[in-house]
Amino acid sequence: MSGLLSSSIARKVSMALSAFFLMFFLLQHFAINSMSVFSADVFNETSHFMGTNPLIQYVIQPVLIFGVVFHFVMGFVLELKNSRARTVKYAKNNGGANSSWMSRNMIWSGLAILAFMVLHFIDFWIPELNTKFIQGDMSGLLEDGEGYRYFEELQHKFVNPIRVGAYVIAFVFLALHLLHGFNSAFQSMGANNKYTKGLKTFGKAYAILVPLGFVFIALFHHFNH
Repeated sequence: MSGLLSSSIARKVSMALSAFFLMFFLLQHFAINSMSVFSADVFNETSHFMGTNPLIQYVIQPVLIFGVVFHFVMGFVLELKNSRARTVKYAKNNGGANSSWMSRNMIWSGLAILAFMVLHFIDFWIPELNTKFIQGDMSGLLEDGEGYRYFEELQHKFVNPIRVGAYVIAFVFLALHLLHGFNSAFQSMGANNKYTKGLKTFGKAYAILVPLGFVFIALFHHFNH
């Protein structure tokens, strides 16, 4: 395994595959969260299923966590090796003329997203683990037993305007990260063919619309709690 990842091409391909996996999860996560805008009941039922299904909890969730950690670690490794490989600094070589701002700052947008994920885990994932596995409450019900708690918890998190602002800023960084990362992942997989233009268009749409959708959800619940 270590020999495989020592190859520059293998590292880039591994990075691309983990990116595709996380982008698929992001789309699925957005689809579920968007239900909260249209129907609290549907969102509650779906969230309860996702939060109690054994396959999701004990197989898919650990794989997802591994994918997140792997993607960020590989990103830092690639950035470090790229930095060491540069013989001429961007400041001396007009990096802006050779690459986009987004490609030169992937590490910073990645760090911003990582910080956001820590906040997101503190807001949702850790309390969920505490309720289910420490308190032993797998019901997902409110304290009074009337209905599921997922929608109420979601709205509660978006009451504070500072937290909402942090989420909005994080999704802006996510959009910037995706604008370069989406097409970079396809290039790493050798997708340079007649479909390249269409993939770039789809990548831009994904990179803008999905983060924008998350911003809308956060603002919707902030102003409608």
